[in-house]
Amino acid sequence: MDIQQVLDEIADEVTPFFGRGRVADYIPALASIEPRQFAMAVTTLGGTRYSVGAARQKFSIQSVAKVFAYTLALRSFGEALYRRIGVEPSGDPFNSLVQLEYENGIPRNPFINAGAILVVDALRGICRDDEHTFDSILEFIRQAADEEAITSDERVADSEVEHGYRNLALACLMKSFDNLHHDPVAVTRIYFRLCAVAMNVEELSRAMLYLANGGVDPISGGTIVTLGQAKRINALMLTCGHYDASGEFAYDVGLPGKSGVGGGIVAVVPGRLGLAVWAPELNERGNSLVGTKALELFTTKTGLSIF
Repeated sequence: MDIQQVLDEIADEVTPFFGRGRVADYIPALASIEPRQFAMAVTTLGGTRYSVGAARQKFSIQSVAKVFAYTLALRSFGEALYRRIGVEPSGDPFNSLVQLEYENGIPRNPFINAGAILVVDALRGICRDDEHTFDSILEFIRQAADEEAITSDERVADSEVEHGYRNLALACLMKSFDNLHHDPVAVTRIYFRLCAVAMNVEELSRAMLYLANGGVDPISGGTIVTLGQAKRINALMLTCGHYDASGEFAYDVGLPGKSGVGGGIVAVVPGRLGLAVWAPELNERGNSLVGTKALELFTTKTGLSIF
């Protein structure tokens, strides 16, 4: 299989889909980004990398960061984490207040906003302060991507702080149900900085290898999580990684994946490779429109679906 040829074909075939979505303009720092950009990268378990488009262009990974935070929390707390958070698809928008109140402040899963905020709160409980909490997650991202230069874009983080009232409301609602243990304002600020981490698709595809290899980084040989924990993370990516469009993504693409409103999507082919795509224009569900199509084409052309 010529993966580079597949990526080149995909780059050509997604061109007609540009202009059908819109960037995440509700975050002012993301509103001015050039919408018609595209990048895609694959990293195999052996470390071979393939890419096409603006593969080294950094962008805000947004909710893709939830995968890394959840990995750390699951590694730290194990099954005890599920006393505070569920593992079911939400079937609702990623920032739903109604569902959270109806379910007594227990987020449906760790990949909706409330769930990720709770994950950050849990990690804050084992770190000495807010800064150390963020630094611990960032250091894990750098480790997974094998890239020490990864940082958070403070301009994007500040923009989210200034306009992130709904996320703050989610945190306060969980606090009212005694399911948030720290200051809601401080926890949401950590969460915003996490969402503002800037990476490119080459780094993201590399960072997914531990999930493609049963919890073990195939290049460094280090164990990140247990095989069972890797299975659970992948399962949640498949069933919850695209919010209320997760079923559609599983149907069209057939891989565990996680999207972000910055236009990035990561995905995993277990036992084979990690991949990432970036295209800033989003569909009506908040997922990259061109990126989703590119991943659908990838599994169609290669047959590398889990189904």
